[in-house]
Amino acid sequence: MALLTKEQILRVKDIETRTVNVPEWGGDVLVRSLSATERDYFESKLVDQSGGKVRANLQNIKARLASMAIVDEEGNRVFSEQEIAILGTKSAAALNRISEAITDMSGISKKDMDELAGNSEAMTSDVSPSV
Repeated sequence: MALLTKEQILRVKDIETRTVNVPEWGGDVLVRSLSATERDYFESKLVDQSGGKVRANLQNIKARLASMAIVDEEGNRVFSEQEIAILGTKSAAALNRISEAITDMSGISKKDMDELAGNSEAMTSDVSPSV
C-alpha cells in the first residue's frame, strides 16, 4: 500500500456522525466524533489547576461532551459552551447514552476517561454539582 500524501490526508472526511435514539427525550439526536483539537480541548477542561493544586474537574463531564458533539443536519453544534450547565440538568441515562456514542466514535476508551478523571494520587476530585 502506498503512503498517503499530505493532500490526500487533508482531503479525507474522517469525522463520523451517528444517530442516537434517546427514549428519555422521545426521539433521536445526531452526534459526531470529535476532532483531535476538540478532544484536546475537552480533556483540558477535565483538569483544574487553580490555587496551586491539580484536581479532576468532573463537573458536567457528560453534558460538556454532549454539547460539543450534538449537531444538526448541517453539522452545526446544537448547544453552546454557555448551555452546558442547563444540558447537565437533563436525564443522566440520556446523556450517558449520548456520551458512549461520542467516546466510541472519537476513540476515547474507558481507560482514557478513568485517567482523565484523576485516578492518580496527584489529583483529588471536586464534583459538587452546579447548575
